[in-house]
Amino acid sequence: MDRFSSARDVALAMRPDVPVYCFRPEVLKADARAFVASFPGKTAYAVKTNGEPMVLRTLAEAGISSFDVASPAEFEAVRAVAPDAELLYMHPVKAQSDIRLALERHAIRVMALDHEDEIAKILRIVRALDLDPGEITLYVRLQTKGHAAYELSKKFGAAPAHAVELLQRIERIGFRVGLCFHVGSQIEDPDVYERALASADWVRARAGVALAGLDVGGGFPAEYGHDPKRARREMPSLDRIMAQLRSDIAEWGFDHLPLIAEPGRVIVARAFSVIVRVLLKKGRRLYINDGIWASLSDSWTGKITLPARFLPDPARRRRSGDPASLVPFKVCGATCDSVDILSRPFWLPETIDTGDWIEIGHIGAYSLALRTRFNGFYPDTFVEVTSPFGEGGGAQGFAAIETMAD
Repeated sequence: MDRFSSARDVALAMRPDVPVYCFRPEVLKADARAFVASFPGKTAYAVKTNGEPMVLRTLAEAGISSFDVASPAEFEAVRAVAPDAELLYMHPVKAQSDIRLALERHAIRVMALDHEDEIAKILRIVRALDLDPGEITLYVRLQTKGHAAYELSKKFGAAPAHAVELLQRIERIGFRVGLCFHVGSQIEDPDVYERALASADWVRARAGVALAGLDVGGGFPAEYGHDPKRARREMPSLDRIMAQLRSDIAEWGFDHLPLIAEPGRVIVARAFSVIVRVLLKKGRRLYINDGIWASLSDSWTGKITLPARFLPDPARRRRSGDPASLVPFKVCGATCDSVDILSRPFWLPETIDTGDWIEIGHIGAYSLALRTRFNGFYPDTFVEVTSPFGEGGGAQGFAAIETMAD
């Protein structure tokens, strides 16, 4: 992988017509270690957030030894770069063949579920393989509600009374039992963990079984940008969230249990940016070589404001407009789908034109995982960049000016 000091250097050296991902391994390591240092338990990186080999390898180098996986492909991806890592199979609904693969080939001994039929599937394979249920921990996932950019309680989770029954059934069979929940992605209110812990305490008190652990899931928010035309929403810092979470865990009496967290965004978001090129400027519209079917699905949902930086092409000598004036541009993606338009404008210098580049920051979470091959467009060019995205001047709202003059 070619290495550069900044995205500006990438644009000047490569003059790319395709999107280029800028990977910052040192940023990834720093954010991973910061999370591990602040959480009072085991950190299991959520592979679904970004399962690129370079990411998993870098996290292993940073000391992450546990990974939250959801499919055989994710089992293999982790094993390829970290053969001895612990895999936690926390997808609540699994194919029976995948359960067998997890138990037999990958020696996975931690799984999650939210229904009695899932217990039956797991037990069938455990008996077929002649395994000791006492060596396997099954976490019952609780249904939760809270304030997050992406709500994750509509599809998975057992209601509290149902969770009591599941815990008791699992314990009677001989499995070790735990409780888990997921308060959503990119939380906006630290109190959501407290409410989930209160529910977990209610279930524990009524189930009357010894818990082997508590998994608080993910939800820890990443740092993004701010749309200047919207009211600024104060996102809780990681330090504030962790301080409150530690206090809440102790208050509800879970501090004596082994704890697990499944962070994703907060660890990997800042580790990547993408350089896109303006294929055409049409009035206040910019047509770029990426879009919602590639790296920018978060910009389609309108729930995440990605920071951006203008990288003008020095080959363009004449420009119109005021370079100091930031104006909103509607951004259209590369595909022929008319839906491929970002939901929020990019605030960029009025002088931006066809052929210029834009560096879009903090796209490490889900952007790469959700990109498609629609219309034959598939960004897959990577470089390493040593300077953080915000170094040398951060984004002003949704865009910042970076001169490329010598």
